[in-house]
Amino acid sequence: MSKTHFGYQSVDEAEKAGKVAEVFHSVASKYDVMNDLMSFGLHRVWKKITIARANVRSGQKVLDIAGGTGDLAAAFAKAADWGSNPDAQVWLSDINASMLGVGRDRLLDRGMALPCVQFDAEKIPFPNNHFDVVTVAFGLRNMTHKEVALGEMCRVIKPGGRVLVLEFSKPDAFLQPVYDTYSFKVLPWLGDKIAQDSESYRYLAESIRMHPDAQTLKEMMLGVGFDEVETHRMTGGIVALHIGVKY
Repeated sequence: MSKTHFGYQSVDEAEKAGKVAEVFHSVASKYDVMNDLMSFGLHRVWKKITIARANVRSGQKVLDIAGGTGDLAAAFAKAADWGSNPDAQVWLSDINASMLGVGRDRLLDRGMALPCVQFDAEKIPFPNNHFDVVTVAFGLRNMTHKEVALGEMCRVIKPGGRVLVLEFSKPDAFLQPVYDTYSFKVLPWLGDKIAQDSESYRYLAESIRMHPDAQTLKEMMLGVGFDEVETHRMTGGIVALHIGVKY
């Protein structure tokens, strides 16, 4: 059986999805706290930039993959005039039922009964050329076969459509020592004190290190069918936003 990484561990590919699911079942109720801890709250700024660059317009069709707490989907629903423009579609999706439930409930609290669907991003259950915009924020690194998932995202966007991938990346060299100390010493300690779960936070730090750097991810996206990929490194390279376009 083929091996893949789960953080720094080598595991059978068939095991990874279950192990990742355990992590997110554990942290789902504290997902915003987790992101605030991992990014000093900057994830909110990075997501706002992603929403702005998505440039969703009235009546468009949008899919948010690994949608977490639904904050991107809520912003896209407003931009697409969901509920008033009959052409608008905004879907919240996640592979993890606990995360999807948190996102669905938060959207309902905002008065948005958006459609929610649970699926593996390596097998997106939508037809070719369906969406104008597809987004995935801080979810790609947890996927076993990233190229397959990226290829699926490319498949379901229309010609002229865009896929936006926001993900932790490789920081500039001068930041690396401080970043490593925070990730492997401070973050698990905070995870233990705040969420009573240091191991899930340790995995999340390790998963960032195993994720491709910005240039490698760009090449991966071009390799699965995107015709153009913009790369925007932010905050010293701690995160990168990739925008893939299909002609």
